[in-house]
Amino acid sequence: MLKKVLNTIYRTCLYLSGACFICFIGCWIAGYVAEFRFLPVWGTILLVIGLSSVPSLKGYRFTVCILAAVTTAMIYPNYFSEIGGVNLKSPQLILFVVQLVMFGMGTQMSINDFIGVVKMPKAVIIGIACQYTIMPLVGYAIAKTIGFPPEIAAGIILIGSCSSGLASNVMVYLAGANLALSVTLVALAQLLAPVVTPLWMKILAGEFVQIVFFQMMMDIIYMVILPIFAALLYNKLRKDRLKLLHSFMPVFSMSGIIYFTAITTAAGRDNLLQVGTMLVLAAIIHNSAGYFLGYWGGRLFGLDKKSCRTIAIEVGLQNGGMASGLAGRMGKLATVGLAAAIFSPWMNISGSVLANFWRKRPVVNQKTATPSAEVGQTG
Repeated sequence: MLKKVLNTIYRTCLYLSGACFICFIGCWIAGYVAEFRFLPVWGTILLVIGLSSVPSLKGYRFTVCILAAVTTAMIYPNYFSEIGGVNLKSPQLILFVVQLVMFGMGTQMSINDFIGVVKMPKAVIIGIACQYTIMPLVGYAIAKTIGFPPEIAAGIILIGSCSSGLASNVMVYLAGANLALSVTLVALAQLLAPVVTPLWMKILAGEFVQIVFFQMMMDIIYMVILPIFAALLYNKLRKDRLKLLHSFMPVFSMSGIIYFTAITTAAGRDNLLQVGTMLVLAAIIHNSAGYFLGYWGGRLFGLDKKSCRTIAIEVGLQNGGMASGLAGRMGKLATVGLAAAIFSPWMNISGSVLANFWRKRPVVNQKTATPSAEVGQTG
């Protein structure tokens, strides 16, 4: 009975969402955009709820949540500057939220995730090499070619220089690719980030903004490495206690990502109105290049197709929360952080589409380069 009632509510929200968008289009044509600008906000919020009524689209709810955050922040930016006297763009608050996101990510990991380096060294080396060469260099090429303002250009290089995140594990699982390799690549990429990310930023982005290598390295250690190691210790000690808290960790992580997206979009709204279209184009090119070059980079070195699909996803999907956090620590959330706000929603959309595409076209009769992984590793 409850399930039937919920399904009715979900369907109603879906219909209301459609009505909001249709009404807004009519208001836009009639020239009453300002008076009815609340319609797309409510339309996206209702769509998040309404997608639960369509089983094939449930997996896109988080992506629509991010789109709702972007829409709301663009229309009502003042709501994302301060709440109850708390500065939402405070570097201290940003650091805390990044740490919470990374802790949540760490709770979905274990020490065993690092063992894959020994079990499948060739695939891991190729995956990490592709991750930390393709995306920074492609980001730099895009920033120079399109000619973005310096700090926004630095933001494109920044997100390209960040590691992949836990979302890539989920996408690899959905794609039916090599999950064990994916988990290992994410774990190792996080460990290498304190050195590799500031190094690429110093080399490639130094002409756009001032980069203090040691400061950025310490920021990454504080916001990524320490929370993940704390989470690994938590996983070791909890011994099936605190199950309720553990079950909420992915929700905390996703909420943190939505927070980054909203405050970054609100802070950089004026810049986004000027370069938004080109920044979306940059996101599509950057992300697509990661998938394409990651896949064929693996094939070039003789990896099996499942592992190549895994590397493609790992290379194409970057850690937007980490990029936003570093931009915030630099005090340049509205400019350097802008790319992360645009790239993150697009990566979620394209990653979901690619994962479902590959899921419908499984690799058959081929030996995988690594042992099979348990679904539970994705969290």
